[in-house]
Amino acid sequence: MAFQYILYEAKDHIATITLNRPDIMNAVKPAVLEELAGASLMANKDLAVRVIVFTGAGRAFSAGADMEYLKDSMAELKAKGKAFAAEQAAAHDDGTSAFAISLRQVGKPILCAINGAAVGFGFTLALACDIRIASEKAQLGGVFLRVGLTPEFGSTYNLVRLVGLAKACELVFTAKVVTAQEALQIGLVNQVVPHDQLMPATMDMARTIASLPPVAMKFAKQNLINGADGTLAAQIAAENTANRICRDTEDYAEGINSFLEKRKPLFKGL
Repeated sequence: MAFQYILYEAKDHIATITLNRPDIMNAVKPAVLEELAGASLMANKDLAVRVIVFTGAGRAFSAGADMEYLKDSMAELKAKGKAFAAEQAAAHDDGTSAFAISLRQVGKPILCAINGAAVGFGFTLALACDIRIASEKAQLGGVFLRVGLTPEFGSTYNLVRLVGLAKACELVFTAKVVTAQEALQIGLVNQVVPHDQLMPATMDMARTIASLPPVAMKFAKQNLINGADGTLAAQIAAENTANRICRDTEDYAEGINSFLEKRKPLFKGL
C-alpha cells in the first residue's frame, strides 16, 4: 500500500507509523485518516509485526484538523446545500468511527511516541493507544470546544478511563492544554523523557514487548481492555480461556524450558 501523508516501516517485529505533514504540524484530513487506518490494518495483519508505534514527523505529533482543508470543505458544502452537507458529515463520522473501533480491536500493543503538540485529533489518537511516552516538549489537549465541537474518536470513553471523570471534565470543559509533566502527574501519559531520547526510549520498550510471546500478549491486551468494563467473574473466565489456549503453544514450552535452562527465551508466536 502506497502512502502520501504518512510513513510506514516494519522492522524487527515493530511497525512504526509516522504522521508526515511536518510543514503543517501533521494536521489531518480524511485522506490522512484513511492512510492511518490502512496502515494500522496492514500492521495488524502482518504476522511478523508484534508491536505498533505511532509518532509524528517534525515538531508536532498532530495539531489536529487541517483548518485550510476544513475551510475549503465548508465552502463547498455550503454551495451544494444542506442535504449534501449532511450526507458528507455522516460519511465522515462513519469513517472515523470505524477507524476508532478497528484501532481498539488491534490485537497487538500500540505505543504512542508523542514528540510535540498532540491536540484535537492528535490528542484523541494518543488516547486510543495502549501506552503513551511523551517528549518533555510535548503538550496535550482536547481543545474541541474552542472550535465549537465536542471530543471524538472515542476520546470521551478513553479519557475517563485514564484520568477519571472529574479530571476528564476539567480538561474537556476548559479546552486546556497540559504540559508533558502535568500529563504524567494525572496519568495521561506513562513516561516523560528528554526530547532526544523519545524514540530510543519508545523503541526500547517496543523491543521488550516484541520479545515476549505474541499469542499470550494478544490475550493479555484483550483481557486488560475488557477488564475496564467487565465483571470479575467474566474476566476470570476470559483469563482461564486465554491460558488454556496459551498452554498449547510452543512459546509456553519455550518459556518453561528457557527458565529451567537459565537462558533467554526465543518466542516465535507459535
